[in-house]
Amino acid sequence: MNNNASKPSRAWHIGLWIAQVLLALIFFMGGSTVLFTPVEKLAPTMSFVNYYPLAVVKFAGLSEMAGAIGLILPSLLRIKPVLTPLAAAGLLLVMILAVIYHLTHGEAAGSGFPATLGVVAAFIAWGRYKKAAIAPKGRLA
Repeated sequence: MNNNASKPSRAWHIGLWIAQVLLALIFFMGGSTVLFTPVEKLAPTMSFVNYYPLAVVKFAGLSEMAGAIGLILPSLLRIKPVLTPLAAAGLLLVMILAVIYHLTHGEAAGSGFPATLGVVAAFIAWGRYKKAAIAPKGRLA
């Protein structure tokens, strides 16, 4: 952030924190479900598991859980907080791929939720990178 820029309001930080926590909860729960639930139980509600090898499915779950952690810990601990917008950008990419998957598999109705999560992830990435970045420990905001 440049020195001439105005300091972001408390409302921006609160709004971004709310978005971060909610998105992290959604991705952590979804990722842990994909990672720890047998594929046979996932198949009726998550059709993508039928099209990809087990390792890819489990990697997707692990990636979502890691992204969820990345949305919270770097900013909360103020250790490399630049990782938070990067985690959000990574989750945005995952949601873009999910939307593409749904659209190319005749599941257009299933693309709304990942599209919404993608918009929230984009908001967090932009907000924590441009609008209300969190300074690392030892640096003034």
